[in-house]
Amino acid sequence: MLTQVHTHITKELEQNTKTDTIFILTSILLNLITLAVNSGLVEKSRTESSTLAVMFVFVTLIVMVNIVVIIGLLKGRQTRFKLTNGLIRMYRDQDVAKYYDESLLGNYNVRYNLFILVVVCTGVIATIVPFILR
Repeated sequence: MLTQVHTHITKELEQNTKTDTIFILTSILLNLITLAVNSGLVEKSRTESSTLAVMFVFVTLIVMVNIVVIIGLLKGRQTRFKLTNGLIRMYRDQDVAKYYDESLLGNYNVRYNLFILVVVCTGVIATIVPFILR
């Protein structure tokens, strides 16, 4: 039974990693595409108010998607923490905890913070740059 629990937890960790990767890539890709689209609309937005409105719609999309991604990453970090703590408890019970360096938990937190920072920075750049060009 212990092997099945271990397998289940490690599969959950793998799924968590895949989900986080999708969140991050989606956000960055959307931010870069929106940056390109809004930058391309800058010239028209100087004379057409409807184009400026479209730019603001894209900015709203960036903000909404990035908020969802950040919430998803925060939940992913919580999930990873809980699953990893479960593994550590299991390893302690089986007297093999010495093979798992618990400082990895801190590294995971730093990594999540960096991912969130990348999402925020690309979102801010995608939002601000087209309006600076305008």
